Amino acid sequence: MSDDAEQQAEEIEVLKSIYEGDENFKQVDATTYQYKYADGDKSFILEISWGPTYPTDKPKLNLEIFYNQNLLPSVKEKILSIVNTEADQWLGCAMTYTLFECLKEKVVEILAEQTEEAVVTARVEKIIIDDQTETKKPEKKEQLTKAQKRRAWDKAEVGRGGEKPRGWDWVDIVKHLSQVPHQPTS
Repeated sequence: MSDDAEQQAEEIEVLKSIYEGDENFKQVDATTYQYKYADGDKSFILEISWGPTYPTDKPKLNLEIFYNQNLLPSVKEKILSIVNTEADQWLGCAMTYTLFECLKEKVVEILAEQTEEAVVTARVEKIIIDDQTETKKPEKKEQLTKAQKRRAWDKAEVGRGGEKPRGWDWVDIVKHLSQVPHQPTS
C-alpha cells in the first residue's frame, strides 16, 4: 500500500471519530466529504474530494452543489481563496479536518457579503442576461397526423418483443362491458 493510501485510510478513521454525531458533516463516499456551515439563516456546503495522490496533492474543492445555488460568486471566490491558501500550507499532511475547521472560524466574516439584496440583484441580472441571449422565436415542433402518431405508437409498443403491453386493450373491454345490459343473477 502506498504512503498516500495509508494516510488516507488513517484520515478516514480520524474524521469518523471527530465528526461522529455532527449533523453538518457528511461522508459522500470513500474519498468525498462535505461540511455545512451556517450563520443564522445563511449557509453553504463545502465539498472536499481526495484524488489518488492526496495528501501529496491538494484535494478538489467544490462549491458547485445545488445547495449553494444562491451563493454569490464573490462569496464562493472568497471561500475557495481561504481554503486554497490553507491547503497550500498543509501539502503532504492530512488536511481535510484542518480545511473544514479553518472555515468554521471565518463563517460570519464570509457570509457577511451574502445579503438577500445581493442575491436578489444577482438573480435579476442573471434573468435579464438569460432573456437577452434567448432567441425570440421558439422552435416549432414537428406536427404529426393521427395516423403518423398511431403508427409510431404501434412500432414502439409492438417493437419490444412483438407483444403489446399488458392492459393495452382494457379501455375497449370496459367500454364493451358498460354497453352490455346488466342481468341480475338468481
